[in-house]
Formats: sequence, structure tokens, C-alpha cells
Amino acid sequence: MNTPADVQYSSDHEWIRVDGDLARIGITDYAQDALGDVVFIELPTQGAMVAANDAISEVESTKSVSDIFAPLSGTIVEVNGDLESTPETLNEDPYGDGWICVIQLSDPDELGGLMDAAAYLELTSE
Repeated sequence: MNTPADVQYSSDHEWIRVDGDLARIGITDYAQDALGDVVFIELPTQGAMVAANDAISEVESTKSVSDIFAPLSGTIVEVNGDLESTPETLNEDPYGDGWICVIQLSDPDELGGLMDAAAYLELTSE
């Protein structure tokens, strides 16, 4: 399982790459593997204000339908529209082109509740 050290992780299996007050969000390699082949994604709404742990998106795979949760509070300032026509990118490149959205943080203190790669690996090995 690919677990890059340059991102942070939520217990709901999202990864977060922070740049200033912007956080790029996607699902982890562990999550995409558990989902199976992704066939559809309902993207978050650009401009929406979200609170940490709000459901912001939905991913449908050949196995199930799963909610994607906002790991941090803020405003969704960008969505990855390419996923509408190529949802399988979530499987093929979860930490690269498979990103879902960018949130402009409203409470940077929430970053303290995220996990580093080592803690996430421990969570997923239980």
C-alpha cells in the first residue's frame, strides 16, 4: 500500500496535502483498494462552505457507494472536474491526478487532528 509521507491522513481514509491555507483532498490508496473499481463520483460543490466531517462527495464503485468526508473546515475553492469523465483516476493515481477538491481552510488548528503516514499505517494495519 502506498502511503506517502508528504501528506496527512484522516481516520476516514482521506489524504490532505496542505499548502498555506489551501488543502488538496483525495482518497488514500487503502480506500481506493477497498472500494474496488471506481465507476462514478459525485463531486463536491465549488464554493460550498463545509465543516470538518461533513459528507462532501460520493464515490460509487463496483462494490459499494461511499461518502467522502471533509477532513477540515473551510470553503471548497476548486474541484477536479476531470474525474467526471475519468473516475477510474481515483484508482490509478490517488495521490496525483486523482485528487477530489481543494478546501481553503477556515480553522488551521484542525490540522492537529490529522495523522502522519506512520499513524495512518498503524490504523490501517489493525
